[in-house]
Amino acid sequence: MQIDFLGIQAFLAIVECGTFGLAAARLHLTQTAISHRMRKLEDSLGVQLIVRTSRGVSLTQAGEALLPRARNSVRQLEESCDVVRKHGQNAPAWVSFGCLPTVAAGLLVPLLQRMQQSLPGLRIRVFDSTPGEIVELVQAGTAAFGVNIAQSVPDALAQQPIAQEPFVLVVPRAHPLAAKPAVDWAELEAERLIRISLPSGNSATIDESLGPLRERLPWVYEAQRTSMALEMVAGGLGVTVVPALSGAGHEGVAVVPLRGPVVMRTLVLLKPGPAPLRGPEQFIAETLAGLVRERLAALAPAP
Repeated sequence: MQIDFLGIQAFLAIVECGTFGLAAARLHLTQTAISHRMRKLEDSLGVQLIVRTSRGVSLTQAGEALLPRARNSVRQLEESCDVVRKHGQNAPAWVSFGCLPTVAAGLLVPLLQRMQQSLPGLRIRVFDSTPGEIVELVQAGTAAFGVNIAQSVPDALAQQPIAQEPFVLVVPRAHPLAAKPAVDWAELEAERLIRISLPSGNSATIDESLGPLRERLPWVYEAQRTSMALEMVAGGLGVTVVPALSGAGHEGVAVVPLRGPVVMRTLVLLKPGPAPLRGPEQFIAETLAGLVRERLAALAPAP
């Protein structure tokens, strides 16, 4: 979906100022204009976020859920803009690329070690960001390319498939399911499930693949990051479903293949256009894609 940044800005201003009037003054808008922005945002989301009261405004449950994420997204955007401002003069001296955190967690260090040996002195900047942020970084030219999940992107960008990555079940090592060669999704109806929040893109992929079964799964916790969900599993709070690359090698947990159905996501190389990358960018992209394929082949269950 298209992000309504003006609506998010209005939402945050209203919450922080306490009234529509003060928020309008902060943004140099009329109250009618800021009310229109809020209605447009709520209509696009299909939920009410703010309720006017005699004392000012109050948040609905949906508004309370959106508030910390909206603040975090705006903060990250401000930080990204600050990075661009500070390093704009030195941009030619850096190779910048985006990478999903679930891919970067296990492969970034091996990648940079190879670059240190092959291209000593090269300065590399990595944006371990959400799928939507990676699209924005490549589109803006802040990142030369990105390793991302396949999704709808602007026409100016090109996606080159790298690999199919399965989702796997992660459980505490002592959990009864840890000893099974594979687990059916239906077996998870009896478990306490930890969900990864929507910005990662993983929960949407899972929901689309499961159909009606998704309504029966008992998601009792939600984490913002895969790394946090894995920590919760290691602490015995429940089980989670993550992309295979992010589940491998985490202490205190066991990884089990999932079936019925097997759920996959497509990893792609996101580029500014169909033309091939050049120089160090191409070498880094090819090396990272190769590492992804090598690791997935090593993690694949024996036939």
